[in-house]
Amino acid sequence: MLENKNTENTSLESLGEFGLIEHLTKNFTLKNESSIKGIGDDAAVLDFKEKKAVISTDLLIEGVHFDLSYMPLKHLGYKSVMVNLSDIYAMNAKATQVTVSIAVSNRFPLEALEEFYSGVALASEIYNVDVVGGDTTSSTKGMLISITAIGEVIEEDIAYRNGAKPNDLLVVSGDLGAAYCGLQVLEREKEVFKVNPNSNPDLSMYTYIVERQLKPEARRDIIELLKTLDVKPTSMIDISDGLSSEILHLCKQSGVGCNLFEDKIPLDPTVIAACEEFNIDSTLVALSGGEDYELLFTIDQKEFLKIKGNPNLTVVGHMTDQNEGAHLISRNNSKIPLTAQGWNSFSND
Repeated sequence: MLENKNTENTSLESLGEFGLIEHLTKNFTLKNESSIKGIGDDAAVLDFKEKKAVISTDLLIEGVHFDLSYMPLKHLGYKSVMVNLSDIYAMNAKATQVTVSIAVSNRFPLEALEEFYSGVALASEIYNVDVVGGDTTSSTKGMLISITAIGEVIEEDIAYRNGAKPNDLLVVSGDLGAAYCGLQVLEREKEVFKVNPNSNPDLSMYTYIVERQLKPEARRDIIELLKTLDVKPTSMIDISDGLSSEILHLCKQSGVGCNLFEDKIPLDPTVIAACEEFNIDSTLVALSGGEDYELLFTIDQKEFLKIKGNPNLTVVGHMTDQNEGAHLISRNNSKIPLTAQGWNSFSND
């Protein structure tokens, strides 16, 4: 994964820190008016004028958040940016800049970092964000990535987590559970490879779910769609740790309860098929799988006709009074308390 034995690799030591930064970032250009000064000085200079700035940072650690035995470095660069842009869009904001910091051990040659940064560059180009800074350093523990995303938004458009009201509709973008199913496929093939390094798996039937794991897309299109439909979410969050965890975040911070209807949860047919193959419950995967990077939000009931029938959005439930609690209404109409079973980076499992 890290070394192509048919080419000569360039050690990072030969460039030095500043030479490395210059080499990896030499092709980044500024596209947003708010980017006054990017890479090349002690700090970036941004100007948002009358708009509010929103900022989000994520830390990704090799062996905890990603596995380089099946995660291509270009995909990792792309996904690292997506993880952060998703948080900006979850504020109903426009992402405009990112900073990229990495720490790597000496097993990474320059060519490996070029691959990673090519993914960063692709993401920044597609999503029209400027790479305006960052840092590089050495690591004794493999690869560490820290990306900060910055965005802009008019104050009255900001969607916090604490604005949901009883009777608001609970809406989700896209479909859920695909990233987790893709991870199961990749982990299985990793184990097969350990036993038979000459194996050549055919993953064509898993294309959608594997791509959702390796190359997720942040839902900028949903923010643009809501503006077009003239719909202002009363609260919003992105789905990174599983649907149930995110619903409970909205409930706690808004002081409300929720009824989530199992038969309304959007599942792609390939997810249902994969769940049958792996003998896991598709509802549980949607509730707890994580890494979908879809948007979960609430809207006032009077906005329903504006989104009705839109293929990108699904009403999956409604908010209730806080004393009613948060529940999953099963297909047989049982009322099951929602619990946060999403991924926990501090778990010992």
